[in-house]
Amino acid sequence: MARVTVEDCIDKIENRFELVLLAGHRARQVSSGAEITIPRDNDKNPVVALREIADETLSPGDLREDLIHSLQKHVEVDEPEADIPDAPAIADTPVVDAPTMEDTPDAPQPEATFDSLSEEELLAGIEGLVPPEKNDDY
Repeated sequence: MARVTVEDCIDKIENRFELVLLAGHRARQVSSGAEITIPRDNDKNPVVALREIADETLSPGDLREDLIHSLQKHVEVDEPEADIPDAPAIADTPVVDAPTMEDTPDAPQPEATFDSLSEEELLAGIEGLVPPEKNDDY
């Protein structure tokens, strides 16, 4: 009788491997106490699962999603972050630094100097760059 139900199920789920996975998953569900949707007729759980798929009392898409969910070990849930309106912003908190040598009044203060380039000098420098050599390892 199982061979007939497999042939009936091929119309509903064309891939035989997927059919075996889904029917096996459903048979394990029935073994663990899930409610069956057809009369048992003294059939074992794999045959009941195949008959349920053949009679379309279960959606193959729902079975597939349930199988995937049962095989997942880590399910990541996207939850929105809670906004805390009374929390102070980072910019509002004072920053306290430890004293350094520059804070002492007798220490010489170095002058900060910055190099500045015009846009033309920057473009000329970029054009003068040599592309890296191609290597067979990459």
